[in-house]
Amino acid sequence: MASNNFFVAFSIACATFSISNVSVAQDQPTSEEVIERSGVPLGSVAAVVNSSVVTTFDLRQRMRMMLASAGGQVPIEARAQLQRQALRDLIEEKLKLQEAAEYELEISNEELKQELTSIAANAGMDLPSFLDRLEGDGISPLSLQEQVEASIIWPQLVQGRYRDRIRVNDDEVEDTLNRMREDASLEQFLISEICIPVGDPARAQEYYQGAMQLIEQMRAGVPFSVVAQQFSACTTAAVGGDVGWVRAGELPPELDNAIRELPPGAVTTPIPSEGAFMVLAVRDRREAVIAGEPTFKLAYAAAKESIGENAARLAFEKLATADACENRAMRVDLGKGVGVSLLENVTLSQIDDRFRPFIEDLERDDTSTLIKADGTYHAAFVCDKDDGLGLPSRKALEDRIYGRQLTRVGQQYLRDIERRSMVDVKQQGLVSLGG
Repeated sequence: MASNNFFVAFSIACATFSISNVSVAQDQPTSEEVIERSGVPLGSVAAVVNSSVVTTFDLRQRMRMMLASAGGQVPIEARAQLQRQALRDLIEEKLKLQEAAEYELEISNEELKQELTSIAANAGMDLPSFLDRLEGDGISPLSLQEQVEASIIWPQLVQGRYRDRIRVNDDEVEDTLNRMREDASLEQFLISEICIPVGDPARAQEYYQGAMQLIEQMRAGVPFSVVAQQFSACTTAAVGGDVGWVRAGELPPELDNAIRELPPGAVTTPIPSEGAFMVLAVRDRREAVIAGEPTFKLAYAAAKESIGENAARLAFEKLATADACENRAMRVDLGKGVGVSLLENVTLSQIDDRFRPFIEDLERDDTSTLIKADGTYHAAFVCDKDDGLGLPSRKALEDRIYGRQLTRVGQQYLRDIERRSMVDVKQQGLVSLGG
């Protein structure tokens, strides 16, 4: 059996706790017609997904991957649930790939190779050795390939279709930052997460019970990271649910309140939050970072005195609307003879003594007054400011909120696809892992 860290890198799963037959959509062939066209014997069909079949071989392969990632630690009584989850994952991957094909979205062989190479590197191997190791453990590389294809193509599809509909509310970012500043004197928490999306609110109790079953697995000795890899719908599933260090106030209030009450090593009960049940593990706690020297991200502009003070002042006023804080061409031309540089992670002690009084009291989105020195006019626009508390940058926080929203949209999108699809589950008993 392969070591646990060998399979951690590619154990990708979404959590839903029942598989039901879905009626045939209009213009879809029946499951019997699909099976007949596939040439797969009925006894070797685990499920029919629109015009494709999931075979018992596919199911057996996925279960081997999941068992290997658990280091053989999944209790025998949990194998039935493991099989249900494996089949659920395979069905969802088929739906994702079929939807991508509808939009003629494909990944290149080079993209696939890069991802597989990255997975191999995370396991401490080169790609040929990694593939040999798979085969040595009775797992076909082709089985992994389809899983990886779906994991690459689905985020691209969701982002391509929905990114323009997702808006990170500036007030939400500001409120989160303010909460983090206010709570900076409190502890920080090293946490992991498991996300169980509630696809149908009428079945919330069923999803809750499914989450409780996962907690029972952990009580029986299955590591949190292994359960997260297999069953979590969060993007952190691929890294065992690892969220990293979070500060008090950074999480939604219902989650923030729960982790404050837990000692290191403890796990929450399932908590309803943003359309999902969340299970959090507190791996460690530490005292808050003591406030240090503030750091700035500045858009610095300069122009020779020869352009005149009024022209320089008018040019510098445009910094706030010129997109000067990004490493790309600015949206607004500041004028001939005006140069702009982006200065990141600059402390006050690194700023010229003559300029420091003009900058030290500025906040985000403030522009300094015009500064005259060495035959040049100067000004600085504050793109971002860290008060010395080690808070994430505004951009990092925006990306985190955006990613959370995109994940939720993707979950709903997948549920919508499934509702209009034909999914017919044939496999009812446990499959043998020996064949």
